[in-house]
Amino acid sequence: MSFNIKNNVHWVGKIDWELKKFHGDEYSTHKGSSYNSYLITEDKTALIDTVWEPFSGEFISRLSETVDLKKIDYIIVNHGEVDHSGSLPELMRLIPETPIYCTANGVKSLKGQYHKEWNYKTVKTGDRLNLGSKDLVFVEAAMLHWPDTMFSYLTGDNILFSSDAFGHHYASELMYNDLVDQYELLHECIKYYANILTPFNKMVTKKIQDVTAMNLPLDIICPSHGVMWRKDPAQIIKKYMEWADSYKENQITVIYDSMWNGTRIMAENIVRGIREGDPGVVVKMLKISTGDKNDIITEVFKSKGLIVGSPTVNRGILSGVAGIMEEIKGLGFKGKKGGSFGTYGWSGESVKLLNGLLAESGFEVSDEGLRSQWNPDGDTAAKCFEYGKNFALKA
Repeated sequence: MSFNIKNNVHWVGKIDWELKKFHGDEYSTHKGSSYNSYLITEDKTALIDTVWEPFSGEFISRLSETVDLKKIDYIIVNHGEVDHSGSLPELMRLIPETPIYCTANGVKSLKGQYHKEWNYKTVKTGDRLNLGSKDLVFVEAAMLHWPDTMFSYLTGDNILFSSDAFGHHYASELMYNDLVDQYELLHECIKYYANILTPFNKMVTKKIQDVTAMNLPLDIICPSHGVMWRKDPAQIIKKYMEWADSYKENQITVIYDSMWNGTRIMAENIVRGIREGDPGVVVKMLKISTGDKNDIITEVFKSKGLIVGSPTVNRGILSGVAGIMEEIKGLGFKGKKGGSFGTYGWSGESVKLLNGLLAESGFEVSDEGLRSQWNPDGDTAAKCFEYGKNFALKA
């Protein structure tokens, strides 16, 4: 499938309906995804990105039906990660002299991955590539989300090819933001931002400010994954500015794991207390071992407070809790309150360890947490209720 986007701009990518995991097993893609490649056929022809290597044969066959490959004058690599550049080796085998335009870090990325001395042309912010009556304007966008990332803007048609920025893992044959389910779209966008772009909040804000200062008219945003933004494309830019600014909603999330249900009982009573302390707050209670970690992290991103629970195991915490806390630490959330709880039989270190992990992850921890020896009884349930209530009043 290929189709026209606007005038001489065509989508020549691949919709991956079956994709359920991305970045190895690091990111869940419940709704599939797409690898968006774009072809511009003005006086000069430019191809922006390719698709993931497993689909290279299909991609090149479809591309050949749209344009004579030898008439491709330029290849633009906005980002060298393999889901965007994976078909490049096969394409370059067929048109080996075609120049590749990318950032200096893009050259390093492509050489490091494919070990090929292709015809690289490095570009910087403000550089232009003339296609005839229109230009491609390049904008470096380092750390959105790799050091090599850049945007490409097509004058005349007012299209921003934004690489991974403003994208989302969402497969749909409709391919435009105004045609798909709006709740699903926003959910996949915030999940993408929370799990991938949160560490780069400052860069996101700065780059959006830089692009806005260029006063480029904007009709369509074409990201590298998901649907294209043609109706009010500025809406996703506004969302990114909100999400980059220590984002939180009126929500408290309780995440936990449990061996014999004691920690679960604590979690349930803490949730009851939260609802008592602030009846208007949204409360989510999520078990780590049976939940999807990326969905859990999305809820943490949305929350003003996080309470984490684990029993003590071998003077430590359960491995699932340790794993998700390591990911949360790497994301660097700001402006959120944290608390902890857990059961124990003998030594009882889990709560202290969880508080340490929360503090290392940037959460404001104002108490010692709550411990319960063995299976919680009625008195412990009451303490959990009060703990949740007080946390809600402070959050």
